[in-house]
Amino acid sequence: MKKSESTLINMLLTLFLITAFAGAGMGFVFTNTIAKIEEEKMKKIENAIKEVITGFDNNPIAESWTETSQEGFKLTFYPAKKDGEDIGAAIETMSKSGFSGEIKIMVGMKPDGTIIDYIVLEHKETPGLGTKMDDWFKSDRGNRSIIGKNPGKNKLIVNKDGGEVDAITAATVTSRAFLHAVEVAYNTYTKKADATSSATKQQEIKTEAPKTDVVDSESAATKQTTETIKQEKNESTD
Repeated sequence: MKKSESTLINMLLTLFLITAFAGAGMGFVFTNTIAKIEEEKMKKIENAIKEVITGFDNNPIAESWTETSQEGFKLTFYPAKKDGEDIGAAIETMSKSGFSGEIKIMVGMKPDGTIIDYIVLEHKETPGLGTKMDDWFKSDRGNRSIIGKNPGKNKLIVNKDGGEVDAITAATVTSRAFLHAVEVAYNTYTKKADATSSATKQQEIKTEAPKTDVVDSESAATKQTTETIKQEKNESTD
């Protein structure tokens, strides 16, 4: 059998088939890899939420929302509810003030901002120092722990800056960044809560206002009718 001539068409066809098969294979691997990565990410988030806040019976991930902090950071809020009542939120927050850049943590807070617990999600701090964040700010030693404290009432900055929290030994910059991430979460969370409360009060006022107008209107109409009747009686007597 004669060998196929190596024509330009045959070369292009061969190249097309190779590219198509390679592309399909890469697409298959990419799709499955992305799905797996996303699944692992959601699992990590779910576990983090359960670690920083407990006792909820809703689905915080399904009810989550994002807010932009005054620093321009995108924060994700995972509301925790029990029998429909708000018991707090797990907040995915961050700071860019770390020794090596971004620090991301998940912090659980009660509705008033009191810290329940936290977990470090990501950081690029110095090995052996940055990892101390995992437990340092939960420790009962000295003035390390932030658990049970409220950033609105407690000065949660390192003691070197006049605060009440002991910084990680030899990692003051990392400590500042960690506490900054907590502060960002608190400020954004309470700002949202205050805005919601204010909107609710304004709605209640608007709802009640028409009722008052109706009562006043009816009162004025009744008074006018009474005056008219009296006037007609007087005219009739005259």
